[in-house]
Formats: sequence, structure tokens, C-alpha cells
Amino acid sequence: MAIERATEAIPKQAGSTNPQEPRPRLFTVDEYYKMAEAGILRPDEKVQLIEGKIIEMPPGGPEHYSAVDWIAELLGERLGSRVRIRVRGPINLAERAHPEPDVALLRRPTTDGRAYRVSHPTGADLFLAIEESDSTLRLDLGEKALMYAQHRVADLWVVDLQGDRVVVHREPTAEGYARVESLGRGATIGPLAFPDVSFTVEEILG
Repeated sequence: MAIERATEAIPKQAGSTNPQEPRPRLFTVDEYYKMAEAGILRPDEKVQLIEGKIIEMPPGGPEHYSAVDWIAELLGERLGSRVRIRVRGPINLAERAHPEPDVALLRRPTTDGRAYRVSHPTGADLFLAIEESDSTLRLDLGEKALMYAQHRVADLWVVDLQGDRVVVHREPTAEGYARVESLGRGATIGPLAFPDVSFTVEEILG
């Protein structure tokens, strides 16, 4: 058969019974920033480095930004000086993982308060990552949630603006989060690191 002859014509690599398939070229955090310095990535581009892949993020609309502002204010009112709250800022999880969660609840520096001026927070500094999702829901619940789990982020909330719910991810493993709960209005949730603080889903959704 023609297909069989074509297959037989493909040369085999010497000494290898399982040649590598083509794969994407993944980038490190250092390479990511060098591309920005060189102008390959423009300052106004909304991109994030997700497990070595540079992902272009869609522009957020008024509802998205209002939701981000609201949850940041709510967390600030309840937790005050116990944490540092970062809005849409980088978290350096690993060599190829550098996401920018919409809201991050961070460990407050205990020395001079200037720690995050020298370097971005790491996963060890991150109590809670929150993603406000409308057009990015598939990414946030899929590839991005897997990244957070693989780098041991203990608490991830995906606020589904269209679905009117909060999807809470906990118990990270290499395969993803072992515990994922979809909470609607009427439910209550609080940051894992602060069991004395709680919010209703109504409060979070605004």
C-alpha cells in the first residue's frame, strides 16, 4: 500500500527506537524579561508566562476591573495589616512560571517592609491567589490552575463572573488540585491561612 511504503521510507534514527517528537520552545522568567527589555514584548502587552508559554491575555472590561477592585478592598478591610495585597502583579513561582493573579494575598514582610522592592514575591509568600474570570475561565480553571497546583499554591479561588460562583481549589498535587468546590450564593468561604476570617459568596461576587 502507498501508506505503508511511505511509512517504511521514513529513516530511523541510529541507536534510537523512540525519537523525540517536535515540541514547543519554552521560555524562562529571565528570557521573558529580556524580551521585554529588547522590545520584543511591548510594555502595553498583557501577557503572562505560564509554564514557559507566553500567554496573551484579553483586555478586561469594566465588570472585570470593578470585580478586582472590589475583592481587593474587601480583603483589605477584613485582614488589614496582617497581609500585603497585590493587584495584578507578578508572582515568581518557578523558573518558567510567572503568573499575575488578579488579586494575591501575600505574606507581610516582617523586617523593613521593602522585601518586594528587590524581587517579586514567590510561592512561599503567597497565601491566596484569586483569578476574576469572564473570558479567561477555561484558562483559569484548566492550565493556570494546574500550574498553581504543581507549584504548591495551597489556596486558589477562581471567581466565575458569568457563572455567579466561586470555584475554590485546595490540596495541590502534581496532577492538579485534589479538592475543588464550586460555591454559589448562600455559601461561605475564608482564606485557608486565616481560618478566623470568612466571606459570603455574595460579598465576593459583589
